[in-house]
Amino acid sequence: MTEAEPVRCPWAGSDPLYQSYHDTEWGYPVTNDTRLFEKLCLEGFQSGLSWLTILKKRENFRAAFAGFDIDKVAAFDAPDIDRLLADAGIVRHRGKIVSTINNARQAQKLRTEFGSLAAYFWRFEPGAADRPTDYSWDTLRAIGTAPASVALSKDLKKRGFSFVGPTTCYAFMQAMGMVNDHMEGCHCRAPIEARRAAFARP
Repeated sequence: MTEAEPVRCPWAGSDPLYQSYHDTEWGYPVTNDTRLFEKLCLEGFQSGLSWLTILKKRENFRAAFAGFDIDKVAAFDAPDIDRLLADAGIVRHRGKIVSTINNARQAQKLRTEFGSLAAYFWRFEPGAADRPTDYSWDTLRAIGTAPASVALSKDLKKRGFSFVGPTTCYAFMQAMGMVNDHMEGCHCRAPIEARRAAFARP
C-alpha cells in the first residue's frame, strides 16, 4: 500500500522539483541577506516566464551570479555582462542582467542604512487586518498584489532598484515568507504558521 500524497497548493503540480520547492522553501521565513537578494533577483528574472522555468535554471543562475553574493555581483562589469549574455544556462535578457548588477549595488546601500536586507524588507510585513480571511485556492490565486507590495515596490524604485514592480514584490513576499499564501488544507500551511508565530523579526 503506497502512502498518500500530501495535499498541496495546486500550483505545485506534479513536477518533483516544483513540489520540493513548495514543501520546503516557499512561504518559510527567510532572513539571510544572500538568499533574500537571490529571491528578489530571480523573481525579477521570472517576469514574463513560468517560475518552474526559473527553478530549473536556479543552480545555473547561482553559478553565473557568484552565488548571489551581493558584493561580488555589485562588482560585475561589462565583460561580466557579455559573459552572462553568452550563458545558455540562464535567462539571457540584457535588461534583467543589468538590473541584477544594479540591484546588488543598491542592496549594498540598503545594508549600510538598515544593517541588513532582512531588517529593511521585514518592515513591510502586512498586519493581520491586511491579510485575507479566506485562504481558499480561489481567493489566493486572485491575489496579484497587496498594499504592502505596492509600498515595497514604490520604495525600492525610489532607491534605484529595477524590475521590482508590485506583482514581482508580492511574489517575493510570498517566496520569502513575509506572507503565508499556502491554501487552507495544504500540508504546509499550519507548520509555516507555527514557524511564523515563533519567528523573531529582524
